[in-house]
Amino acid sequence: MLTRFLRTSILIECFSLVCLAAPAQQVIHAIVGTISSVDPVAKTFAVNRDNDSPAYFKFSADSKTSIDFDKNARTDASAADEFKKTGTRVIVYYFGDGDVLTAVGLRSLDAGSVTKIVGTVVKLDRRKHLLTIAGKSGVTESFEITQNTVAETGMGAVEGLKFQPEEGDQVRVTASQKSGSEIALFINAA
Repeated sequence: MLTRFLRTSILIECFSLVCLAAPAQQVIHAIVGTISSVDPVAKTFAVNRDNDSPAYFKFSADSKTSIDFDKNARTDASAADEFKKTGTRVIVYYFGDGDVLTAVGLRSLDAGSVTKIVGTVVKLDRRKHLLTIAGKSGVTESFEITQNTVAETGMGAVEGLKFQPEEGDQVRVTASQKSGSEIALFINAA
């Protein structure tokens, strides 16, 4: 009986050590904004977010960091250090918290056709992939959600089709018009 207890204890201890040794996976988040400055020497850049607050990023240098990055978002993203031009509207994919975040990718947005709307979720038609929100004036607008839509959630940045807002949630939608429809490019809590 004592031998069985010791074996079980040793086995549990081994599993515990393996779990502690496993590296933590960084969750990737996203913001949308306009690149306001780039410092290639310091390998940093700044973005003015849509809520008019700045965010500061360093380029990801550690390729060994384990990240949880949505497959579709990763496919549409370019390496963060490829963007050198200020004034470009982008979605920034990053991890970390604090004053300087680590950017792992960016997706350029066509600045000419981008609109920003803040409102309350009225309905999400999952079958038609249509998000309807009511703006401050009470006027409702609908946005098509595609696999290229990026949604920032409490669990990180996800493909828009995985986004599950509740009626009454406050959201900010960055969208563009294509073929007469408003296509959501980025959605996050307002």
